[in-house]
Amino acid sequence: MQNEVNSTGSGGEVFSSLIVATPFDSLDWPGWLGLINWEEALRVRALTRGLLGAAGFLVIWELFGRSGLVPQEYLPPPSVVAVELLALLGDETFLRDVVATVLALLISVLLSVGIAVPAGLVLGSVAPVRHATRAVVEFLRPIPSVALIPLAIVVLGLGPEMKIALAVYAAVWPILFNTIYALDELDPLLVDTARVFGASRLRVLLSVALPSALPFVFTGIRLSATTCLVVLVSVEMLAGGAAGIGEFVMDARSGAGRMDLVLAGTVVAGVLGYLVNEGLERAQRRWVGWGFVQGGRS
Repeated sequence: MQNEVNSTGSGGEVFSSLIVATPFDSLDWPGWLGLINWEEALRVRALTRGLLGAAGFLVIWELFGRSGLVPQEYLPPPSVVAVELLALLGDETFLRDVVATVLALLISVLLSVGIAVPAGLVLGSVAPVRHATRAVVEFLRPIPSVALIPLAIVVLGLGPEMKIALAVYAAVWPILFNTIYALDELDPLLVDTARVFGASRLRVLLSVALPSALPFVFTGIRLSATTCLVVLVSVEMLAGGAAGIGEFVMDARSGAGRMDLVLAGTVVAGVLGYLVNEGLERAQRRWVGWGFVQGGRS
């Protein structure tokens, strides 16, 4: 009996160590640190090239805008846009529009994660449910969110709920399919080992499958965040009714016809998208950096 107790205790310890050690203890730490330094060097070089490319683009734009080939009221040079952008940074109305878009983006991403990750875990681990819902998922996935604007207006009105719902609809798919793919690629040995030591299906899913899927989930979140921003600005422009960068751009274009303000708002949206993607990529490297080593760059 004592041997059985010891065996059971040993099994629990082995399973606990399996959870804790997956996948961190299996890393080659010196090689991992060297890879980080190498990747940082590559990132610096890529950033330098990106800055040079952006500077070249701005120079060409400036020269073309001042060449007279296109009237400046249609294509103002970046120097003019920069002046208007600096002025907008002190405009409370514009800042409220930016904050409205940022808040809608944050809510949309959180809702997308809350919906897509659990759904992906279920569809990726329960084959009958996956087969039963496949036709519906494949039917809904290709439908553009902007095509659902009339339906969303009828159901939700013109408030921020409408644009958030459309953004969530567009953003759940990358997270959902990345989660499913991660479970498909899960090492069966990890699952079998956990089952041998008495882990329930739910515990295996949460303690083994989900941690292993995190790099793929983070990649899906990065894709979904930029998708959310695109949809939010597009819906603000097409449907209106809710404050945001898109509505500011449309007001500037249809009201005073100020292309300098239109381009300034567009630049803000682009910078916001870049910052969101960069922040999520850094979070991915910080929290699930092992995913770049074991499974390759996600």
